[in-house]
Formats: sequence, structure tokens, C-alpha cells
Amino acid sequence: MGFFKQKKKEPAQEKVIREDKVPPHQSTTSLEKNIAYIKEEMRNSADLKIRLLPDSKQALIFLDDITDPDKMQRYIFEPLLKTDGDIRKIKDREESNDLNKAVTALIGGKAVYLVEGNSTCYLFNVQMDASRAIMEPVNEKVIKGSHDGFTEDIKTNINLIRRRIQHRSLTIKKMTIGDYTESEIAMVYVDGVVNGDVVKELETRISNINTDALLSAGAFTEYIEDRTYSIFPQFLSTERPDKTTALLMEGRIAILFANNPTCLVAPVTFFAFYQTPDDYNTRWIVATYLRLIRLFSFIISITLPSFYIAVIGFHYEVIPEQLISPVLGSIRDIAYPPLAEAVMMVTILEVIREAAIRLPSPIGSTIGIVGGLVIGDAIVTAGLVSNLMVIVIALTSLASYVVPSNEMSDALRILTFPLCIMSAVLGFIGIGFGLLLLLIHLCRIESLGLSYFTPIQFRDVKDTIIRVPQFLMKRRPEQLDSPRPYKSNQLGENNGE
Repeated sequence: MGFFKQKKKEPAQEKVIREDKVPPHQSTTSLEKNIAYIKEEMRNSADLKIRLLPDSKQALIFLDDITDPDKMQRYIFEPLLKTDGDIRKIKDREESNDLNKAVTALIGGKAVYLVEGNSTCYLFNVQMDASRAIMEPVNEKVIKGSHDGFTEDIKTNINLIRRRIQHRSLTIKKMTIGDYTESEIAMVYVDGVVNGDVVKELETRISNINTDALLSAGAFTEYIEDRTYSIFPQFLSTERPDKTTALLMEGRIAILFANNPTCLVAPVTFFAFYQTPDDYNTRWIVATYLRLIRLFSFIISITLPSFYIAVIGFHYEVIPEQLISPVLGSIRDIAYPPLAEAVMMVTILEVIREAAIRLPSPIGSTIGIVGGLVIGDAIVTAGLVSNLMVIVIALTSLASYVVPSNEMSDALRILTFPLCIMSAVLGFIGIGFGLLLLLIHLCRIESLGLSYFTPIQFRDVKDTIIRVPQFLMKRRPEQLDSPRPYKSNQLGENNGE
């Protein structure tokens, strides 16, 4: 019987050796043998170019797709003409007797120069520059303040931070992740401001990542976050260097990625996702008002549809007398229960949103506007959904977009469904029970050991729910446990706070 058949033993996979851990391979004085070894290690790749010089005793090896011909002309061929072909007289070069190091240099965009009768490999940095210009992030625009953003070049991103924090305490630690991709990441923090235990914990988690490839910042968070199965983000992602700098000065850690403009910041709390750089570029009263609007939108986005379902299905008595007739007239001819209406409308909005994102920009905006108007009017005319439900779902969708963080906005849209189901079963009691479970879950989440949503200290309220004037914010967040809690070095001056 097939049930009792034993599984075939799978062949053991060959262990991948990372480029930085490949044992050295001594080069020889034979040009032909050295070229043969490099070709074998590069699997005779189509973009591997071997250029033999006229006397056939010297060879230049490079990867055509990632090297710049102009740099090769400027750094190799022109200096060779000036030195009568003596490669040893060229200054801008590296030397190595390890062919494996030469192969690694080829992959990194360098050119390898070999000479017959000489075992030395000469390495020249001729990598092609493929980075884009510094531009403002599309999803994090501000009215006032800096308008630059991170790019895919990790060196440029570090430069943007160093230009803002010109102090010797700014520390950069670089690591590589992925046996095949060897993706470079950089931990950035201010020594003496950040908690050292948090830095060690993050380093430990990163060193324990074992994967073939690290392709995105989102995949990285799933390896190191405290609760992977939670829908709430535990790392704040941003593409703004000014926002990153402000978080670093509070005692947090930033993580930059090569070939990715996204920067992850941790540890963070729930309220950090509702703060924007505009809060600190405008009057503190206006900033406080806008923050309260954002936090109120959090409640609206997760409870408004469920509140409507509970009122229509269970609690008619909460409807004012003047609205009873319009409400009854709106829902009298609807064949489906309020829960079905809500699920239908939320699903249609999500489909329209995904279509608008995937289509080209001119068509996407048209689909979003025309599709919403046409489908909304048609579905009400057909008697599938009431007018009130369309208004409720539209307000819910707008409230979810008020959140500055895209990850948090996605979490709020998902929370709509379970609360709608609980309100359809138990009414207001179901909503209260669902919010209680949500609060318990938020209080149990941690971000690198920092509590995500526990009651904050009174002095931390100054820059969470509200924002007081800058001269009153003399301390860093209490929960970060910074070794330098005061933002000024003049501790004696601040002790009277």
C-alpha cells in the first residue's frame, strides 16, 4: 500500500560557501592557468570578458555588464600608455596573490589584470555607477522641511545621515546576509545615546539569520521581529533621512540596506507610526491637533463599519428620532444583511485600490476615481448596498489613509473584517470584546524588547499623543532607557525639570 511506502531519502545538499569565507587559492606565474581557474569559478558566464593585450602576455578580465568602459580607459589604459605598459607603476590599484579574492573582486565590479610570469593579481575599481539621483520619497511627502530621500546606494544613504549628525559618536556597523546574494546591511546608531543591550540584541538576531538570499527589507523584519504573526509592524520603515536622524537622536537604531531605499528603525512604539516630520516644522498647537486627528482616525477606521452593523442589527434605540425615517428608507429594500454589505463594499474598494496601484499612473488614477463613482452608484441603484453603507465604508477608507505609515494603514484595513463579524454576532458587546482583545494584543507586542503599547510615562506624553514646544522636551523617551536621558549635555541645568 502506498500509505506504508517509505519516503525516498533526499540527497544531501552541498553546503554553500560564502564569498567572504572561500579559502584562498594561490595564483601561479602561468597566465593561462590563472585565466582557466577564473573561467571555471565564474562558470564561463556570458558577461565574463577576457581581453588579451597585443603581446598576449597580459590580460584584463572583467564582467561586461557591471563595469564602466570610461573608468577602464581612465584608470587602466591611459596610465599604461604613460608608464610604457608597466602595470606596477600605476598607483590606483590593489594587489593580491589569491585568485579567489580576484573572483570576488570581479563580482564586485572590479577589473583583474594578470601578467605572464607574475603571480600577482592587480585589481582596479571600475564599477559602473547605477544609482539614481536623490529625490523626495513619493509616499512620505512633507509641506515644510527637507525634501531629500534615501536611494538604493547604501553609501549615499550613510552620507545623508552623516551630513546631519556630524559627531564622532555616530557609529556604523556593516554586515552581509544571504549565502548567495551577500546583501550588505548597515546598523546606524549614536553611541552613548542608544542602549547598549538593545544593540547587542539586534546584532545577535542578525547574526542568527541563515538564508540563501535577502531580497527586501520586509523579509528582513520577519527574521528578527518579536512577533512575526502579528499584523502590526514592529519596525518603522522610512525613506526620509531627516526622520531617521530624529529617531537616532532619541536612542533608536537604523538599519540601511544596499540596493534598497528603505530604512528600518527600532525599537519603536505604536505612536511612532503616527508622527511625521511636519509635526516638528509647524506650530506645536497645530501639530498636536493633527496628531489627535490621526489617532482619532485609527478608531474610526477599525470601528465605524462594525458600529453601523451593530446599530442596524441590534441597537435601533441609539438612532436619533429625526434619522429613523431616512435610515429605514435606506435599508428597507436591501436584500442582504449589513455584514454582507460591509464585506462586499470593503472587498470592492480593495480591488479598486490594487488595480489603481498596478496600472500605469495615468490609467490608475482614472480607474480609482471613475471606478469608485460608477460602481458605487450602480451598486446602490441595484439595491445591493444602502446609501449609508457606502458613506460608512468611504469614511473608513479615508481614515485608514490618514496614517503616515503604509504598513500600519494595511493593518487597520485588515482589522475591519474581524470587528465587523463580532459586531454582527454580539452587537456593541462584540465590538467591546474585539477592542479588548486588540488592546491585549498591542500590550503584548514588543519591538526589540521595548513594550509596544503599554501605558507610557507621563513625561513621554509630551511627544506621543500631543507635542509640546521644543524647549520643554528635554528628555529622551523613558522606555528607551538611554544612558544619556537628557538631550543636553548640561545635566546640571536640566536637573530642575
